[in-house]
Amino acid sequence: MAREGYKSNKNVVYSSKYPCVCTPKYRRSVLVGPIAKRCEQVMRQTAEKYRAAEIIALEIMPDHVPVLVEVDPQFGIHRLVKNLKGVSSHTLRQEFRTLKSRLPTLWTNSYFVSPVGGAPLAVIKQYVENQKDV
Repeated sequence: MAREGYKSNKNVVYSSKYPCVCTPKYRRSVLVGPIAKRCEQVMRQTAEKYRAAEIIALEIMPDHVPVLVEVDPQFGIHRLVKNLKGVSSHTLRQEFRTLKSRLPTLWTNSYFVSPVGGAPLAVIKQYVENQKDV
């Protein structure tokens, strides 16, 4: 049984939280209005699909998406980010044709990720949530 603040699967007790940042190709400011709202919905739905992942905080900025996630280490942060970017790109480019004409792909191939480590979770969550105020 996991202690408070930790999660567990059949084999591992963990607390694996990561701030991640994904950016649209060429850092174009395309994540606005209905596209931004739909992007958030798709990313949250994609994470919910995997019981091994949880989005703690998410903000859609016009030219980047900061997100704080907790992910089962056996599932892997790389797999979660790949799915978040892949599903959102496919869905948004189908639903919003303007994205297809402006960008060859929605996301860059790269992304930023870093383990939370010793930083207080509340501070990192607040940072992600306050991105709109910057």
